[in-house]
Amino acid sequence: MVDALSAKLGHTFHDPALLKRALTHASADAVTSNERLEFLGDRVLGLIVAEKLHALYPADPEGALALKFNALARGAACARAAAEAGLAEHVILANSEKAGGGRDKPAILSGMCEAVIAALYLDGGMDAARAFVERYWAGQFEDFSQDMRDAKTRLQEWAQARPGKDAPVYALKERSGPDHAPRFIVEVRVAGFDAVTGEGGSKRQAEQDAATKLLAVVEP
Repeated sequence: MVDALSAKLGHTFHDPALLKRALTHASADAVTSNERLEFLGDRVLGLIVAEKLHALYPADPEGALALKFNALARGAACARAAAEAGLAEHVILANSEKAGGGRDKPAILSGMCEAVIAALYLDGGMDAARAFVERYWAGQFEDFSQDMRDAKTRLQEWAQARPGKDAPVYALKERSGPDHAPRFIVEVRVAGFDAVTGEGGSKRQAEQDAATKLLAVVEP
């Protein structure tokens, strides 16, 4: 499995165990999961995206670049890139998570994608990581017809436009994992709709994931 994915990524790993770890969700193995790599990959991705935007949009002021950056570095963009790269079929999950549709969960795909970027960086340097990002983010770099507001902002503005202006209410439901790699589950409610939950490596990521899922319900 690792050899097949390594070929797809265009990089032969000197340490195949590093790629295997990047694919391992905490549900399958909390000790050797991809959470630490996810932390590193998020930072590597941020630098690559910032460099690329700086080069692609020389006339943009800082504020416009920041909007583009937020659109490309957030979890939804990572999940799209993971899907395009075909990473979902390679994620290593516990049977219970697999049965619960874990391969299709944006938070799991996003985290795995960031972990793969970190694995590429550690094994092949910035060039290997950059090649992956430039390949699987190519369309997103060039197409900013998408809404660049983050999910929480979009949900807040949608709610404010409704009669009564009931704001979304977020509640932390669960925090698990060690301090260096925590996992958060957050619930969001809007009057008139069932509550939904999101998950992520930070409370903010979990809130964004929950908002994304609720937006899919209120704005089908």
